[in-house]
Amino acid sequence: MEAGDAVARLVREEGTRVLATLIRVTGDVDLAQDAAQDAVVRALETWPSRGVPDNPRGWLLVAAKHRAVDLIRREARRPAKEAESIMFADPAPEPPEMVRDDLLRLVFTCCHPALAMEAQVALALRTLGGLSTAEVARALLVPEAAMAKRLTRAKQKIAQARIPYRVPAAEELPARLAGVAATIYLIFNEGYAAGAGEDLVRAALTGEAIRLARLLAGLMPDEPTALGLLALLLLTDARRDARVAADGGLVLLADQDRARWDAAAIQEGVVLVGTALRRSPGRPDPYVVQAAIAACHALAPDYPRTNWDAVISWYDVLLTVADSPVARLNRAAAVAERDGPAAGLALADTIDGLAGYPWWHATRAELLHRLGQPAAARAAYQQALTLGMSEPQARHLRRRLAELG
Repeated sequence: MEAGDAVARLVREEGTRVLATLIRVTGDVDLAQDAAQDAVVRALETWPSRGVPDNPRGWLLVAAKHRAVDLIRREARRPAKEAESIMFADPAPEPPEMVRDDLLRLVFTCCHPALAMEAQVALALRTLGGLSTAEVARALLVPEAAMAKRLTRAKQKIAQARIPYRVPAAEELPARLAGVAATIYLIFNEGYAAGAGEDLVRAALTGEAIRLARLLAGLMPDEPTALGLLALLLLTDARRDARVAADGGLVLLADQDRARWDAAAIQEGVVLVGTALRRSPGRPDPYVVQAAIAACHALAPDYPRTNWDAVISWYDVLLTVADSPVARLNRAAAVAERDGPAAGLALADTIDGLAGYPWWHATRAELLHRLGQPAAARAAYQQALTLGMSEPQARHLRRRLAELG
């Protein structure tokens, strides 16, 4: 890796935590984002030539705080504004709370019940996950212009409602759980299968999502959602190293060297699945069900001996509690493995709402490829490539396209 790339990655990783701290201190999302971005730019300008400081996060935080004070004073029109900048420079001590983690506090702030669920997740992905507006829109299958408006309204609501920046009291946690879990899950997804860029995996995002999932499970150890989410992330992330080829390319599940899977993560995840299933006997939890599917793959000795009956049965359960076009697409792919590509394609072709989703087209292309329909497969591969993905993913599809002649 080039030195400049290493610096840029470090700045990106540390910048998210700096932003979270700055939002806590200022109480203003827009101000914090502007100040943190200025600090990031300065770091990218100076660190490659002067060297990375011993405490990169501390350097970024000091630079961002100075910029925030400058912005507040520049906009000051009343004495109260000047007082605000002085208070910000020397903030009052914080009250005690359950978990002192700025990133987790940011998730709970974004996932306040005063905000609509879709706004909660979008805002948390944009701020905590460090995703661009376009990346958030893609993750939630929403047009970018609509997402920009949703984010603006959410930030205004936080300011107007004076939503506190803290981990809520124990009795408030259940009302926030759905949004917090969805946010952590989608941050992990963006890290595990980056939607754009040169990297297949953004390990900083996957690692941060797992860390937050652990904190959440620690806060709510009896909640199946929290346990299932952590299990799902661990079981999925266990395959990460085997999923990336030496040249950075994509290695499909069927071709992965299972000796490279993280056995400790798999063992922990399987235990968590069992615990979560016992705690949700009445109504299955979507994260627990998805973790059970991941466990089916993790426990298979090799790809041909995957228990596809069990995988499909768990997808059937998932559709009863969290029906979605993507879940139906994943079930169709599993049916194709068990019953053949024609059966899978027939199911995929009945799914509505995925015309802008590249992996619907890519799945259809693969099944058409297997069925010996090169013209239709070629068109589907080409359509998938127009819809945006990371370079390793696109390279894989271009390779498959080339095989068609």
